[in-house]
Amino acid sequence: MTTYDVIVVGARCAGSPTAMLLARRGLRVLVVDRARFPSDTVSTHILHPLGVAALQRWGLTRGVAGCPPIDTYSVDFGPFSLTGAPGTPDSAVAYAPRRTQLDAVLVEAAAEAGAEVRQGFNVGEVLVEDGGVVGIRGRDAGGATVTERARVVIGADGLHSVVAETVRPEEYRERPRLLAAYYGYWSGLPMDGRFETYVRPDRGIAAWPTNDGLTMVIAGWPYAEFAQNKTDAGRHYRAALDLVPEFAERIADARLETRLVGAAVPNFFRKPFGPGWALVGDAGYLKDFITGQGMQDAFRDAELCATAVADALEGRRPFESGMADYQAVRDAAVSGIYDLTCELATLEPPTPEMQQVLGSLVGDRTGMDLFARVCAGVTPPEELFAHASGAH
Repeated sequence: MTTYDVIVVGARCAGSPTAMLLARRGLRVLVVDRARFPSDTVSTHILHPLGVAALQRWGLTRGVAGCPPIDTYSVDFGPFSLTGAPGTPDSAVAYAPRRTQLDAVLVEAAAEAGAEVRQGFNVGEVLVEDGGVVGIRGRDAGGATVTERARVVIGADGLHSVVAETVRPEEYRERPRLLAAYYGYWSGLPMDGRFETYVRPDRGIAAWPTNDGLTMVIAGWPYAEFAQNKTDAGRHYRAALDLVPEFAERIADARLETRLVGAAVPNFFRKPFGPGWALVGDAGYLKDFITGQGMQDAFRDAELCATAVADALEGRRPFESGMADYQAVRDAAVSGIYDLTCELATLEPPTPEMQQVLGSLVGDRTGMDLFARVCAGVTPPEELFAHASGAH
């Protein structure tokens, strides 16, 4: 049995970049996933400009090959709309690559960096000895039981992380499921580089372009309606689209090419480390998909976590202090957008204060660009509020 420096459980947007970056540091890395690639997963898969910048740093822009760039974000609140540019001069655009494409590129990059990748591997148990995680046990693609050991095991296996279920990390700032949404892919619905969102009473609608000339269209309602609506989700989905007549008119000539897929997720932070283990991506921090931050968050956290773990294993700094910094930087980076995302996910009318802030931006090009950058996770919401209050 080989003892690895690191085992990464999960090989999608959080796991493969983490494994790749660790392997690029010269560490012996095993990454496992029950899926085989290329394969799809439930995901709104918008990659905001900072996520695109990460691909550029890693030399992996092939992950968005064939996707039209998205240079305009538009949010229609009914009485008014705000349209702006989401990026910065260094990273101006977003992309929305299908996970069948992007994840396969990330897995390939991990292997190219020297990580050992095992697809079709089901982790059944995380091994704990003397209070610390020391490895995994599972079944390989052939069905054989396999035990592997490592100095650190990283859970990059999403909401239902087997690593998190084993170590039971502290959770904080939890919010329940707030929004249920369904999406599908349409042909014949050109978007001209736009990410469009429509906010209506108890309903949210959004659309943006992806691979192969297709457009993702998503519609959602409060989670309290989930059980009732799921029996006829297609009817409720189309009824939501009809709430925006101009969009309904555009989509009337388009064709739904796929089945509708639904999702609803809780909101939480988890302490992302402990003796012999770490968490990255949705396993460590998750918020509603209404702001589409998941892949960008996963990329940022992969860099932070991989740096801290590698520094510890190379003896550059203690594991505890490096990982505590990872947690602190992560939490500070997303604190504002986490609160804003949870507020938006309720689909409740904006508070009078928020209406005043948003209404003040209409016709203000700087302010609308700032709003778009907040929606993209590029700029903290506090900067938007400061701008709107005249402190700019």
